[in-house]
Amino acid sequence: MTALPLTMLTAMALPSDEYPNLVVKSTPRGKIGRSMNVTFTIRNSDDSAWEDVYVSIEDNYYSMTTPGAEQLDYVFPFEITDNTFKKKYVGKVSPGQERGVSLSARVRADLPEGYYSVPIEITWGKDGSSESIGYVTIWLSKPTTGTDEEDDPDKQIGFVLGEGQGTPYGIYPNVLDFAINMRNSGLSDARDVTVSMVLSKDSAEFPFEINDGNYDRTFETVEAGAVVQLPYSMAVRSDVYSGYYPIKFNISYRETATGDLKTEEDTFWVRIKNKEKEEEGSGDFNANDRTKARIVVDSFETVPKDIIAGEPFLLILRMKNASSNIAASNIMFSLESEKITESAVFTTESGSSSVVVNSMAAGEVTELKINMLSKAGIDQRSYALKIKETYDSPEFKNASEEVSIDIPIKQIAKLNTGTIEVMPDSINVGSESNIMFPINNTGKVVLYNVMVTFEADSIAPSENYVGNIKPGETGNVDAMVSGIAPTEDDGKVKIIITYEDENGETKEPVEKELSLTVTEMMSEDFGEMDVSMMDDVPMEETSPMQKYLKIILPLAALVIVAVAVVIVRKRKKKKAAQEEDDIDNEIS
Repeated sequence: MTALPLTMLTAMALPSDEYPNLVVKSTPRGKIGRSMNVTFTIRNSDDSAWEDVYVSIEDNYYSMTTPGAEQLDYVFPFEITDNTFKKKYVGKVSPGQERGVSLSARVRADLPEGYYSVPIEITWGKDGSSESIGYVTIWLSKPTTGTDEEDDPDKQIGFVLGEGQGTPYGIYPNVLDFAINMRNSGLSDARDVTVSMVLSKDSAEFPFEINDGNYDRTFETVEAGAVVQLPYSMAVRSDVYSGYYPIKFNISYRETATGDLKTEEDTFWVRIKNKEKEEEGSGDFNANDRTKARIVVDSFETVPKDIIAGEPFLLILRMKNASSNIAASNIMFSLESEKITESAVFTTESGSSSVVVNSMAAGEVTELKINMLSKAGIDQRSYALKIKETYDSPEFKNASEEVSIDIPIKQIAKLNTGTIEVMPDSINVGSESNIMFPINNTGKVVLYNVMVTFEADSIAPSENYVGNIKPGETGNVDAMVSGIAPTEDDGKVKIIITYEDENGETKEPVEKELSLTVTEMMSEDFGEMDVSMMDDVPMEETSPMQKYLKIILPLAALVIVAVAVVIVRKRKKKKAAQEEDDIDNEIS
């Protein structure tokens, strides 16, 4: 055996049996001396559900006290650290259900290239009383040199934007249609991929109009080495200058179907052609704008700060004449709201959408207060409000400009519960009852991290994670509660439903009630009589007749009932025959 190569010893150590609870859909690959992810799928091949499932690298037989040591002909491929055999919680796995799992470990630096076997332990049930052992075969290769992202020792998934394509070129006032190539440069498939474009109302940072409510692009899976396209159609802003602009993206993904959500940032460049920037020292505007004032939005605010869809609010606009020496007069500001299904999101309370200001000196700021209404039933996001300006300057009459602001609209989270089923609704101390009911999201915002807690003096406190519930969808609660004390009140159990908003803030909990009675276990009470003395009580011997009376009396009762039935039937037949004779006599 000592004459065989190490890779041959590894191959000999690979198990040949089938493991119905472990599925490997593709061989995990790693670099020698680097961290890697061992990705596989567990499958519940039993007829009953697995509760509290944990998965880890098995350490009963393969953990070594000295890193690099070997047992017999088996080569353990990972360094031994505190995290090597750490158990990963998976949760509940129903019969026939599969769940993806990814475990991380650092590969030993003293190994040659080759295939290696990793023992996997799956435990479930109370205190991990049930377990299953399987094996995952991995391929380890030598690390390459250089700074390529693919050689990152602690990263199995990475993304590259714009590979193999030119810079998109947009010209005002045209719409720029372009697609961005995005490649998964890692060694593993990326799941639940979301690419979010970072927007900005500042034209110096973002050169496009923000016309859509959502610029996210999602992919269920982006395989390792695969290239996907991110299509966009963007209108160039009128106030943007010519030049190159970096467009930032936030990319979120999971390494496995149930893994933690990870994020990274990347940048893609676009080129824009519009007006040119003026030279240093030439003033506020270029040559074409020096004879007229320029009026911009200095700042704005709303009262209240958070606007709920369908409710009124006060808009405070602070407009500034940004020119250094040119005044403006006969100024009219006209408000034009973004529309949803041909209906304006914002309307003025008075019905008039225009405000007139007599004059504004150079550098002057004037404050406009407008009472407005927001449209009910719209999605929670920011909506554009255009401010069209018409004014006169000493050398420029009827000048017109347009600026815009984005006003965020919020929605109130709403939920209700369906029928609450409690089976059984009366239990003994130490027993359990199953509680099931649906939670319906009746609002227009996502309910994040929904938790349900059951509280009462008679039961053990129970917390149950439901997850995220999208608008119009339902999350189901299926929980078990244990009785710990007899019910001493009206038997009401408090249901507390909590959730978070998009900022991770926990909102006001929703409380419900259900009825559940917990009773004490009943036990036989012989009073003050010593049970052990019952053996000394003389028992009267049963006579033969008393022995048979237990059988004779029930049989006699049955015979009596049978005779009564026969008599009743005969009387009914006789009466029926008599009635038929009477009828025949009447006919004749």
